[in-house]
Order: sequence, then structure tokens, then C-alpha cells
Amino acid sequence: MKRTKIKDALNAQAPVADICIKGWVRSKRDNKGFSFLALNDGSCLATIQVVVDHTPEIEAALERLGTGASVAVYGELVESPGQGQQWEVRGKRLEVIGEADQETYPLQKKRHSDEFLRTIAHLRPRTNKFSALFRMRSKLAQAVHRFFADKGFFYVHTPIITGSDCEGAGEMFRVTALEAGSQEPAENDFFGKPANLTVSGQLSVEMFALSLGDCYTFGPTFRAENSNTPRHVAEFWMIEPEMAFADLSDDMDLGEEMIKYLVGHMLDECAEDVELFAKWVDKGLMPTLETILKEPFKRLPYTEAIDILQKAKKEFEYPVEWGIDLQTEHERYLCEEKFKKPVYVYDYPKTIKPFYMRLNDDGKTVAAMDCLVPRIGEIIGGSQREERMDVLLARMQEMNLNEEDYWWYLDSRRYGTAPHAGFGMGFERMLMLVTGVSNIRDVMPFPRTPKSLDF
Repeated sequence: MKRTKIKDALNAQAPVADICIKGWVRSKRDNKGFSFLALNDGSCLATIQVVVDHTPEIEAALERLGTGASVAVYGELVESPGQGQQWEVRGKRLEVIGEADQETYPLQKKRHSDEFLRTIAHLRPRTNKFSALFRMRSKLAQAVHRFFADKGFFYVHTPIITGSDCEGAGEMFRVTALEAGSQEPAENDFFGKPANLTVSGQLSVEMFALSLGDCYTFGPTFRAENSNTPRHVAEFWMIEPEMAFADLSDDMDLGEEMIKYLVGHMLDECAEDVELFAKWVDKGLMPTLETILKEPFKRLPYTEAIDILQKAKKEFEYPVEWGIDLQTEHERYLCEEKFKKPVYVYDYPKTIKPFYMRLNDDGKTVAAMDCLVPRIGEIIGGSQREERMDVLLARMQEMNLNEEDYWWYLDSRRYGTAPHAGFGMGFERMLMLVTGVSNIRDVMPFPRTPKSLDF
């Protein structure tokens, strides 16, 4: 008999005489003459109740079943006399698929801390919180592609192994085919030159925007930063659109439209799962998301942002002065306390931004922007790109970058250069925004952090 997913069974329009449900036991309750099983198969947040009478065959199966075991139930879908559920399954036959030793199975019926669940990341999707979260992660990724497809953007698969450093930061993972400890020069390595895992697909997608128009890439990126914070991991996913014939204002428009679209989509498509996070994780989640949907984002020049922070009646851990890169505490003050909604800060000092950002007429700032959202701080970082060859070369020289390493990138300014703009959005930070989860390790299936490479 073909399996029916629990989500479909719970949404049935009429009783079903013959049904097969398969899933994992969340709980088992034995009464005299019959037992109740709560089953979940991951298709939705809810469990379905299974009621079975104690026949010899079923009792033998029940003895092997406990929390975490997988089972197939054959029976009928009937209206439930209990409150809070429309349907239940009257089981006529149980087939134990996989047992779970109750002495060692770590997910018994109680609340577990996030810290403990990180140590069993391979099992945590079986909890209500994390099954909801990873369903939402899947839906959010699909929504990203739908948003760009509806706007006519082309999806570009950019390289994961690269010879370029997009940020000029040097905090990159080395890729090599040489044996560990080898002293051979890079010329003898697989690519004949140093190779790294990418920190961004931006430079590559710029090339396609200057050929196909509006493009985006969405894939894994890597930073070899020895950072143990709730917002940083070594491997994460980035959404990076790039638009030809666009400026910084167009860039901010796209980012705002995208965030509003993704928030609205998640509220529509994942209402039950979002409700779990609003109830148990962040009591202020729904007001935050509703404000994002209703209010226009504030746009604030960097110089004004510094002035506001300096006048704030608040003691910051990091001192505020013109020329600094804003810290999370500064970003959160602006969007949570001062404006109480998302904020764009733009026109940053050129000294704290990468070489490819367009130099403004003042010679001190670049056409860069960061989008700041409550609880998280920066969720988007972007800029209008420097399309003028002479200015771009001067910026590269200032930052001691080797022009030969970027010969192909410079060709786009030699041949038919054009204004263009784009940004990078941290996918995990977007997921943190719509769930209220405060630690990035808890929105990733298997987070990669310093000294941690389990699973």
C-alpha cells in the first residue's frame, strides 16, 4: 500500500478506509487493552495520533517501539473523538521499521537546550523546533529563487574554488592537492597557483551582469575567521544579485523589496512553523516581521549615523568616531532603539571598504550600503561598483592588490564598462530574522566553526 504523508492525512476531507502511515514515534502511551502512539514524519509540525488494540501481534510490535523508533501503521483514518485533532488512525497492523534503544536514544520527551542539541546535530531535526526550522530553511531558499525568477534575473553558478580574494582580506581557506606538510611551490600544485575557497561570488557574477543584465548567484561561501560569535561561521550561504545600469539607490530598492517579499512569503507558506518560533523562541517576532512589511526602511548617510550614535545617551563598548566600521551594538541601536525598523546606512569611508566600491565625489567615501535589521544588525552589504578604470586601478594600488590577478575583472572596465550595483545577503541571517533564533549555529544543518568539524 502506498504511504500517505501525515500532513496529507491531517488535511483529509473525508475518512479513509485503508491508509498507510510511516513515521517516527514521538510518544507511546499504554492503556488497558489499547495504546496511543504519536507519530511524526517531518512533513509538518503536527503529529498524528494512532490508536491500536492489544492483539498478540500488535503487543509484540509495541514491545519493540519507543520514542525515536520508526514504524509503519496500516489501518483506517477516522474522525477523532478527542479535542484538538480532527483525524486519527485506527491501526490494525504495526510494522516496526527501525528500533531505538531507550537507554541511549538522546531525544526523550523533554525540552533540550540548544547547546546540547548542537552536540547531536544529526538528530536535532527530529525535535519540533528544528524540524520547523529546516522546513522553513527549505521554503526560504525556494522563495529566493522565485523572487529573482519573477523579476527576470538569471541564476549564475559561480566558482567555489577561486584564485581571487574578493574582499582583499586574506582570510581564506587554502585548497591544495599537495600532500600535507609538502614544501613544494604553488606552481607544482593542481592549478599551478595558490587556490582558495571563495569568500564571495560577486566578482564572477558582475561579469555576467555586464553581459546578461540582471543576475544573481546563491551558494556557499567560506571565511577562515577564528571567530566564535553567534553571528559567524566558517561556511555559510550568500545571496548575491548584481544589476547592470543600476546605482546605489536601485541597490537599496532591491534589497528592501527582497526582504519584504521573503518575510511575506514565510508568513504565508510557513504559518504553523513561524507560530512555533513566535510562541517559544521570540515573543517579539510577529511585531518585528509586521513592521518590516508595513514600514519603509530608513535611509541614513554614514556621517549622520555616526552623529546619532555619538549623541546617543548610551554607553557603547566600542567608541564611536568617524571612520570606524559599525559594530553590532551600533547597528542594533540604530534599528531597534532609534528608528525601530530596518535601516540602510550608506556612503561609508573608503578606508574600511573593498576596492571595487564606487568612489564618491568627496574622495573620502564610497557608494556602499549596509541594511540593518532588529536583533541581528547587518543582513545586507552592497554597493555601486566602480566602473571607471582609472579610479578602480588607483583603488587597487592603494590596497596593494596585484593587477595581474584581476586581469579578467579589469577587462569588464576596458570593454564596454557600465554602471552596475549589487549586494550580498547572508542567507542564514535572513533565516534568523524570520525565526527569532539568535545563534547562527542553530539555523544551519551542520555548522562549521573553529575546532569543530563533526558530522
